[in-house]
Amino acid sequence: MKFNRIIVIVMDSVGAGGAPDAAKFGDAGADTYGHIDAAVPLAVPNLRRLGLGKVAHIHDVPTDVVGAYGLMQEISAGKDTTSGHWEFMGNPVDNPFPTFPDAFPKELMDLFTAKTGYGYIGNEIASGTEIIERLGPDHFRTKQPIVYTSADSVFQIAAHNDVIPLEELYRICDITRREVCVGPYEVGRIIARPFVGEQGRFVRTGDRRDYSRLPKRKMVFEYLKEAGCCVVGVGKIGDIYAHIGLTESYHTSNNGEDMAELTKQLLAHRRDKGLLMANFVDFDSQYGHRRDVAGYAKCIEDFDAALGDFLPQLQDDELLVITADHGNDPTWRGTDHTRERVPLLLYSPAFAEAVDVGIRQTYADLGMTIMDNFGLTGLEFGTSFLNELR
Repeated sequence: MKFNRIIVIVMDSVGAGGAPDAAKFGDAGADTYGHIDAAVPLAVPNLRRLGLGKVAHIHDVPTDVVGAYGLMQEISAGKDTTSGHWEFMGNPVDNPFPTFPDAFPKELMDLFTAKTGYGYIGNEIASGTEIIERLGPDHFRTKQPIVYTSADSVFQIAAHNDVIPLEELYRICDITRREVCVGPYEVGRIIARPFVGEQGRFVRTGDRRDYSRLPKRKMVFEYLKEAGCCVVGVGKIGDIYAHIGLTESYHTSNNGEDMAELTKQLLAHRRDKGLLMANFVDFDSQYGHRRDVAGYAKCIEDFDAALGDFLPQLQDDELLVITADHGNDPTWRGTDHTRERVPLLLYSPAFAEAVDVGIRQTYADLGMTIMDNFGLTGLEFGTSFLNELR
């Protein structure tokens, strides 16, 4: 089968357990789908129709599967958003991005001050919602940004819009990406975390921006763009890939906006050959890291309901891929991502039968399949499963 357009939806962090190297990451037994379903049995009829029940540890419901299905396991050295997404597009991360379990060293923060012109408060491992509430008053008093990290390879900078305007926060983050977090401090992402409100009611806004480090290998987006294909990113996609190879990028703030923009771009580019890719972030940011099992379950069910409206809009020459970039089991210890296999669900109205594409040995199989579909070569990693689709 060949398709005029491929649409990829990444359900950020919705893993399916069973990664063979999970123990190396302290995650043996983690299972995002399985543990959520055990606690709050999931009602996901559309995902089941695409084969989710065949690959995730969820309770059995007799369902006629209309899509192809399988699992993918990661070979990158990390379990973060950047590692997962880059591997999708043919660029596995060989060495883990640096993390800072004891917060950032003095020499790095001195460089931050010298380059940005700002001091800082915080510099600790913290929850983003908790730290702005705790340090918000000091932020107003000192006029300095709040700096913090997590178990991920991130340098997060929070500021209230009335203290440091949004564009100034973006400027600080851009400088931090290019001139501060370099060499041994080259974290996976610098994240701008703007917030608004008053003490006791501080709220992060949807104007978050991620500043990814630059990849060292050429990825699928660039090959597609060079071949004259349309490459459209929705949500965090532009930030994750440092806007390299995209022909268009649309920022969104939540899953609802993701689906609305994805649908809009599906229709707007109906005749364009290429790739449309979206990251749905709420599963991870709103519920996984916060260990909110019930909220995570509802988020999956809401996505499934929205998928019910999206699927009928697909045409025979379009292929939908639904996957995840890592796990984030809300029943697991800590607040970090979890090393898991991820579902690989594929659908086109042109499919004649359901197909099990098995356990893929790298996320890069997705990228190689996209390249194969458009007759392109150049990737070093991955095996296409295009010829397995029926």
